[in-house]
Amino acid sequence: MKKRNLWYWLFLAPTLIALAIVVILPLIFGVYYSFTNWNGIQTTKFLGFENYINLFKDKEFLASLWFTAKFSIISVFLINFFGLSLALIVTQKMKSSKILRTIFFMPNLIGGLILGFIWQFIFIKVFGGIGDLLGIEALKGWLATPETGFWALAILMSWQMSGYIMVIYISYLESVPQELLEAAEIDGANSFQRFYHVTFPLVAPAFTVSLFLTLSNSFKLYDQNLSLTGGGPFNSTQMVAMEIFKTAFSQNAMAYAQSKAVIFFIIVAVISLTQVYINKKREVEM
Repeated sequence: MKKRNLWYWLFLAPTLIALAIVVILPLIFGVYYSFTNWNGIQTTKFLGFENYINLFKDKEFLASLWFTAKFSIISVFLINFFGLSLALIVTQKMKSSKILRTIFFMPNLIGGLILGFIWQFIFIKVFGGIGDLLGIEALKGWLATPETGFWALAILMSWQMSGYIMVIYISYLESVPQELLEAAEIDGANSFQRFYHVTFPLVAPAFTVSLFLTLSNSFKLYDQNLSLTGGGPFNSTQMVAMEIFKTAFSQNAMAYAQSKAVIFFIIVAVISLTQVYINKKREVEM
């Protein structure tokens, strides 16, 4: 038993060491530096909670946090709605089911920066061109206003992640016992009733996983934000990750940016873990 335990830890050691070096130590040092005037090279003064007090007075940071929260709520709903809808479509008995799964999943394989530039071309050239041709003002300047920039980011995020979330729902939908659905059909339940009373409770764990992934990814979005809108116009579509990056590398306020990152980490962790806790309770009740 002792030998087996020793081998177990020896095999696990490289992963634990890598985790400590890449995640745990940077997190500890980051929290420490957030209480100082660290400039990226050295620390000359311990400031206490000064950085944290200042960030709650920072209008640009608070605006980006509010924008990110709104974006995350909309994105989580859209991604899970389309992901589940696509999963329901491709789990039907169709010859093209496997091809459709591949097509729907493909956007997730494209890098965030490239995806942003692709959709920037679509919004400006394609939509703008159609708007000019048909004289529809609503199709012009999609990235020129805060409102349309917000929905442009939501569309991009939904298009990219829906196929990935679809795969999660598929794995649970295919494990639903067909006997239960057949029994419900014999009892006179229509399609919606079968889905709501039989399928939906059985795929509840998929919602827990999908909501966690979509929430964390939506909050941490950076590369698509950078390539699609660049935070414009006038930082109105700037998300928290981009605002922290600008604080650190444009303003050279490393310690201040680190304090923002710590607060951001706490917010994302609390929301994500609360969501998991609530959904896990609902799974048990179901």
